Amino acid sequence: MKFTCNRQKLNEAVGNVQRAVASKSTLPALEGILVKAFENKIYLSGYDLEIGITTSLEADIVTEGSVVINAKLFSDILKRMPEDKITIRTDEKLIIYLNSGKVDYKIIGIDASEYPELPTVADTDSISINGESLQSMIRQTIYAISDNDAKPVNKGSLFEINNNTIRIVSVDGFRLAIRTETIQYNGTKSFIVPGKTLSEVIKLINDDSQNVTISAGGRHIIFRIEEYSIITRLIEGEFMNYKAAIPSSNSTSMKVSTRKFIDSIDRMSLLLTEKLKTPIRCCIEDGYIKTSCKTALGQAYDEFEAEIEGNDIEIGFNNKYMLDALRNTETDEVIIKLNGPFSPITIFPTEGEDFIFLVLPVRLKNDR
Repeated sequence: MKFTCNRQKLNEAVGNVQRAVASKSTLPALEGILVKAFENKIYLSGYDLEIGITTSLEADIVTEGSVVINAKLFSDILKRMPEDKITIRTDEKLIIYLNSGKVDYKIIGIDASEYPELPTVADTDSISINGESLQSMIRQTIYAISDNDAKPVNKGSLFEINNNTIRIVSVDGFRLAIRTETIQYNGTKSFIVPGKTLSEVIKLINDDSQNVTISAGGRHIIFRIEEYSIITRLIEGEFMNYKAAIPSSNSTSMKVSTRKFIDSIDRMSLLLTEKLKTPIRCCIEDGYIKTSCKTALGQAYDEFEAEIEGNDIEIGFNNKYMLDALRNTETDEVIIKLNGPFSPITIFPTEGEDFIFLVLPVRLKNDR
């Protein structure tokens, strides 16, 4: 194998593909990147048996072939090469020669036959969605994915596609995030995508991305983003009945400045540490939201105006969970609905239901 290509483009591609490479494996090939050269392109693959990332870029192919190169070493070399062009070739002993300007490297490669084959998914029933919309949907729901192994289905997001609507749902037992968009797809699909995969998807979507194609099979799914493909194993299991968790009524509703509420919770959070955990006390009355916090470090109080309808209420919540929800609304104002001190706090946009965020309250002690 021998080819020449743009070093900077190769470096960028290797950096992206490298994120799917296993850091430690009993199979040395999985710690490398599979490089294939044929038909005026080079093809790169990283795969850790759970998630795979592939891409291609144009190159001047002298001799077709393939080899596995240690990912970390490959990336480090590319970053330090001095010229715009790089030439890479291999010999019959799998020695890899890398040249850029006056700099030469000679490293040991691995036979491509030792690299496991990536899963495939048929494109017969693909879904197309605007890249920016998908990125926004994932970003606004990924915070509520669980990092606990107790319920594996909660370590991913539920994708529900039905009647030209796509909905992404994440839950971790303490909060729930739902995000909805309109797409052109008449069918019905439902699957659970690992959170790790979704993190990689939003990294690969950039401002130039037009559409992302999603192809879901029985056990695997592929996200195609321009020249990149991300393939991953779907999470099996029964996702919670999230619709039943959304309160059907409310006794208190308020229109709130998102920034004012975030700032108020931030002020209370100064008294909270990993060792000093206590809920933020929130009293809603007389057209004001009044927050307070009391720990061994001291106590704090704040208040700000809001448009409030319904009953006065005092409720407690976890500062981090509430901040995560408010920050991910990405709107200047929100509607917050409450139905007593023990019912979930629900957060909506001021118009429509593009997102619904739920935060479970925390029972307050009687001391003030």
